[in-house]
Amino acid sequence: MSIILDANAPEAATNTTPDLIKDGSVETFVQDVIEPSMDVPVVVDFWAPWCGPCKSLTPTIEKVTREAGGRVKLVKINIDENQELAAQLRIQSVPTVYAFKDGRPVDAFQGAQPESEVRAFYEKLAGGPIESPIEAILEQAATALAEDDHAAAHSLYVSVLEREQQNEVAIGGMIRCMVGMGEIEETRHFVDNMSDLDRLKPAIAAAISALELAETGYSPEDLEAARAKVAANPSDLQAQYDLGMACFATNKREDAVKAMITIIRTDREWNEDAGRTQLLKFFEAWGPSDPASVAGRRALSTVLFS
Repeated sequence: MSIILDANAPEAATNTTPDLIKDGSVETFVQDVIEPSMDVPVVVDFWAPWCGPCKSLTPTIEKVTREAGGRVKLVKINIDENQELAAQLRIQSVPTVYAFKDGRPVDAFQGAQPESEVRAFYEKLAGGPIESPIEAILEQAATALAEDDHAAAHSLYVSVLEREQQNEVAIGGMIRCMVGMGEIEETRHFVDNMSDLDRLKPAIAAAISALELAETGYSPEDLEAARAKVAANPSDLQAQYDLGMACFATNKREDAVKAMITIIRTDREWNEDAGRTQLLKFFEAWGPSDPASVAGRRALSTVLFS
């Protein structure tokens, strides 16, 4: 039985060492920030409950702090509850982030920043690269998925989701793995319980396309029958369509593209543009960088614009 994470569940709890990430105040500023900064850089995140950008920046800072592995600490300070401290440090807007080292501020930035910029800020403080274990696991999972080792890839994606429950790449990968393992009904139930916003995220939307194609009912057993029909009558576009879908089901990507291109070249409007519609779903399911998608898009452009 596969592990399905509830799409509506709250964020998984984070295992954080109390000394690594903590909430600070004006009363504890010296012991939380100044004194520890004599040994290791301390980042201070000034935020407020009403601040929208803070809600996106703070989780990113927390994530990079954990990945720094103790080389940088984080103290979060609510300016509404610590107005005197905010005034002393001349905090004019939030989020504002200070970095302290040897008891004094050495760097700072204001406003929400992408993770790449936050990571660069931390790496400068830490004096070296801060690798994301999540990215390494995702790379391993993608390799396993490409090799059709769905069980291994699924396990890796689940391990990511145990740390970052809303990681869309891992959610999309898990959907693909379950489709590959034939767990169609269970996967459909999971997808149907996701929010509309989540279903529109690129990595998840592409995986849902793979699910929808799997739900068409074509299987490896249909392949030889479809080949025989096409061989008997190459102009039979329904047979070409069945061949393309059966090739998709058996992961014969180049043949799947070829069959749909044949339909488009012969009659672009056949069955309400079914050839092009399914071909685009193939590309979405495989991903834009897949060689079959790249070659297929090139072939499609040639047919449509020739």
